[in-house]
Amino acid sequence: MALRVGVVGMRGIGQTHAQCHMNDPLADLVAVCDVVKARADEVAKKHGVKAYYSLKDMLANEDLDIVDVTTGGPENGGWHYEPVMEALDAGRHVLVEKPISNDIEDAREMVAYAQEKDLYLGCNLNHYFTEPARQARQYIDEGRIGEQMYCLHRMGFVGGAATYAKGGGANVAGFPYFHVKAFLAHPFSIMRYFCGDITHIQAFMGRPSFRVAAADPMVALNSIHMRFQSGAVGYLFSQRGDATMGLGGWWSVEVGGSQGTFCIENCVEKCTFWPAPGTPGAKPEKLGLGQVPEPTVHDTGIKDFGATFPNRIHAFLEDVTNRVPKHLLRANGRDALATLEYTFAAIESFEEGGVLVRPNPLPILRHNPREQ
Repeated sequence: MALRVGVVGMRGIGQTHAQCHMNDPLADLVAVCDVVKARADEVAKKHGVKAYYSLKDMLANEDLDIVDVTTGGPENGGWHYEPVMEALDAGRHVLVEKPISNDIEDAREMVAYAQEKDLYLGCNLNHYFTEPARQARQYIDEGRIGEQMYCLHRMGFVGGAATYAKGGGANVAGFPYFHVKAFLAHPFSIMRYFCGDITHIQAFMGRPSFRVAAADPMVALNSIHMRFQSGAVGYLFSQRGDATMGLGGWWSVEVGGSQGTFCIENCVEKCTFWPAPGTPGAKPEKLGLGQVPEPTVHDTGIKDFGATFPNRIHAFLEDVTNRVPKHLLRANGRDALATLEYTFAAIESFEEGGVLVRPNPLPILRHNPREQ
């Protein structure tokens, strides 16, 4: 039986979520909600569902299994706390857009409350719900990367000085850390997905001259060095349309180890694997200076990043339908909290001149004894 879903927040991202639920056999979209009546009415009419203008009314009148929270707010996460807590309080499972919040204390409380209520809390960390990520994860699980040594991630919209335009939206203006809080959830989630928890962070951030000249306070250039619990090291470069990057275009991640290395380009498009010399499949066996092993390339032919949304939303619906143990929910609230803990650690490091910061420990995973 399909899960009954209500979506809260009917701007562009909410419309994308609503369409994904309409197309998914595991979901029954029954209602949409927005405080702006016209937005709710338009989407409700499109999908033939009920429109609501407050979450309180939607919860009171619809027997929902899932509330999908796609509200935005300051730094794209400022309006997540209230609807998430209201839905959890009503006993509904929740999927929330990233970042889980723009406030670290609110995020911690949301995750703790979901655990207290024994409900699913997922987050739309959709960048690793892709075929290249699946292939890369398989390389890790099969031991073909070996002992991880490093993770390099670059992510940022294609741009430069000629395409720059100062952001003036209510969610952006006056928030120097808009990019950091709204954006870094994705790269941190990818790096943690492949390499595990991060224990140390050091960050240097800044603004290019054209932002300074425009009196734009957005801290848009992020250079972040990190150490993983495994002992591997990592580097993240993030920017917001301030530069044009090479390999992988707007998005690339490379993980290398003692047995091999993979690199994903353009998130959804390509995964390339290079075996280390002397390992099975490595050709040639001996390399001269400047030579690299012959790679294996998996090219999906997909270039549309939008393909990640139905993949991720289906995974959440699948996990709830199958009643997986809460701690095994893919891209769960604790995973989303981890990305925000790292984000706030990076901000602290930057504000203190690049000092080394240990992120706040994540809450201990408590397993429900009724779940296997």
